[in-house]
Amino acid sequence: MRPERDTVLHSWCAQSAWNAPTVVGGDGAWLHLEDGRRVLDMSSLAECSNLGHQHPRVVAAIRAQAEQLCFVTNAWGARPRADLAGRLLEISGFEGGRVFFTLGGADANEHAVKIVRQASGKLKGVVVARDRSYHGSTHLAMALSGDTRTRSMIDPDAMGVTHVEPPYAYRCPFGSVSADECGELAAQAVAQRIDLFGADRVAAVMLEPNAGSNGIVAPDSYWPGVRAVTRERGVPLIADEVMSGFGRCGEWFAWQRYGTAGRPDVITLAKGLTGAMMPLGAVIIAADIAARLDDQVLSTGLTYCGHPLACAAGAAAVDVYREEGLIERSRNLGRRMFDALRAMAAHHPVIGDLRGGHGLFAVLELVSDRAAREPLAPWPQTPPVLGALLQAALAEGVSFGSRGNLLLLAPPLVIREQELDRALEVLHRLLDRFFPSASTTTSPP
Repeated sequence: MRPERDTVLHSWCAQSAWNAPTVVGGDGAWLHLEDGRRVLDMSSLAECSNLGHQHPRVVAAIRAQAEQLCFVTNAWGARPRADLAGRLLEISGFEGGRVFFTLGGADANEHAVKIVRQASGKLKGVVVARDRSYHGSTHLAMALSGDTRTRSMIDPDAMGVTHVEPPYAYRCPFGSVSADECGELAAQAVAQRIDLFGADRVAAVMLEPNAGSNGIVAPDSYWPGVRAVTRERGVPLIADEVMSGFGRCGEWFAWQRYGTAGRPDVITLAKGLTGAMMPLGAVIIAADIAARLDDQVLSTGLTYCGHPLACAAGAAAVDVYREEGLIERSRNLGRRMFDALRAMAAHHPVIGDLRGGHGLFAVLELVSDRAAREPLAPWPQTPPVLGALLQAALAEGVSFGSRGNLLLLAPPLVIREQELDRALEVLHRLLDRFFPSASTTTSPP
């Protein structure tokens, strides 16, 4: 049999460079490799395995549904579909709303825009999105993304998308040295872009409320500010919670930390929706928008929309989050992780900025000069020394996520305290090893 590297196209890499180990199983926060090794997963793979690997209750739900009904199209009813939709409307507080199911995050984002455009009658309406955002790699999702991986592949203007500056307080694009002010200015940039086109021509604003692969965690002033300016102008706000949802940021959904002041009109989901154990995405739509579609033919469809197997996994996953207290656990264990990282940053000036702390999600931005905020390599290049650190960690049985100069820590919500502590100890020791001249006792960033 030919090896996988010779037969499969792998995403976001040069094919000649792909040479990953083969995973054959997992349990909790651990991955089991073909060569017999066990690896502690500190990134939940693509920040999606929030329930860890092979959670037995979700596996059992998939097995039970497979024995009863594997598939029926969306033209027919399916109990798992209704069960999951009801759970999502309840935990989001979107009573009276509707849920549209997709296969993953990218098509959830595409369908959110399509649905909002149809409901508003602005079929060619502009969508305001953000630089250094990521919403997927299908065509419209790439246009929505302000990501270096997608920028050269698509023309956002041709897809009716315009981008504004991000709330990147560490390197504030507005020149502010105050995090709260940077967040406020970024929210005002959204307002100014809506006003430039005119609210009657803007169909929606789509943004990530918190976590994202760009490593930008917005200041607390940002999301409520965006919600205020979109409400004032009557423009729907779409929250891309594909990564930040299901406890990752200490709440069911990241916007809930701000209460009603942060409530969007539409939420997009995937990843943690099933704990990544089945491919599934969803668009949760507020009641007032959904009502406008009651007497219209919805101009979209997917063969596997609301697939019973995937929805059964999603309903079981929501029950696990709730009954095992994983949302609260993420919040509490996230504080433990962030306190340890803060102490680590005090010792390692290579850590220029530490962001997160709202759940089991944190970003370490690495720099060559903390005072000058000089990056180790131009974004989005990964500095070779960081690549070497990641390989050394893997050799010690720990896998960390990274992008560019960033270390992204997003372990499964089921990780044990001693496992988390072990991973952080490995990271601390490897930072000493790969950045020895930078060790110090200065205050953290």
